[in-house]
Amino acid sequence: MAGSSGKITLWGIEVFIAAADERSISAAARRLGASASTVSQQLSNLEAALGAPLLDRSARPLRLTRAGEIMHRRAQTILAEAAQAKAELAMADLARLTNVRLGMIEDFEADVTPRLLTHMAGQLTTCQFLLETGASHVLHDQLDAQHLDIVVAAQLGEGGGADWAEVHPLMREGFVVAVPKGQIEADAATLDQLCALPLIQYTTRHYMGRLITSHLARHAAPIPHRFELDSYHAILALVGQGSGWTILPPLALMRGRRFADLIDVLPLPLAPLTRTIALTARQDILGTMPSEVAATLKPILQDAIVRPALARYPFMKGALTVL
Repeated sequence: MAGSSGKITLWGIEVFIAAADERSISAAARRLGASASTVSQQLSNLEAALGAPLLDRSARPLRLTRAGEIMHRRAQTILAEAAQAKAELAMADLARLTNVRLGMIEDFEADVTPRLLTHMAGQLTTCQFLLETGASHVLHDQLDAQHLDIVVAAQLGEGGGADWAEVHPLMREGFVVAVPKGQIEADAATLDQLCALPLIQYTTRHYMGRLITSHLARHAAPIPHRFELDSYHAILALVGQGSGWTILPPLALMRGRRFADLIDVLPLPLAPLTRTIALTARQDILGTMPSEVAATLKPILQDAIVRPALARYPFMKGALTVL
């Protein structure tokens, strides 16, 4: 490498990682909330400090140079160490923690998330909270990319999470069937009876839709569907209008409770299908905070989700539980 000048900054390293991951100056700028000119200047400053080009900017998409490949491996470690140092200093006095980036599944936005944020705000009086809601796979991707600190979402797959993650299971829920009101007797519901109506499928672009589809493929003959939607409310509205039937978790029913009087909810007439909602964070970054947030969430889930769901649908007892 040629002789270097200037300083290596954490901001410059973060910009470099974004540009390397996105393979585009403009995409990196959008990801960081900065201008393209700022990103370009930071990359030039870092290259000057290191004395070597890191990106081939003439390529489309951008390509890492050999020096860039080496720096990319080291940069990930540098940012992780910086984040851990910052967290350790904050954990020395948790009340001084300045910001928390929290990801929550949309299922919790009305009944659970406000109560959790209210509790956390009371404990961390000087802290600023950034909340992102979305599908589970999106939130896990954001955590993986270090854009979020804590995620509350469905566990993906059967493993315990990535090596870098700490996972705190919160709740397990068994999937159920929703059908138009009065069309099928609960005690006699069979898959053949259900298939007299079209299946309204939750989108397979999301993990939950793929989970349902895989379960049906393993335990039933192929079931055609006319609708594939990513909205609980739209699905339950169609069911309530008599347009078909669907398979959803209890959280979906609680979120779409406005349709409760238009539908009947029945056990799934197949092998049980369950998913686990868990809190996931990066190990050794936030100290005891993830476990404390998980402990705070469990009674909220019991009171806001499990108790009212079981009161309305007693057959779910044992299939819907706080862990």
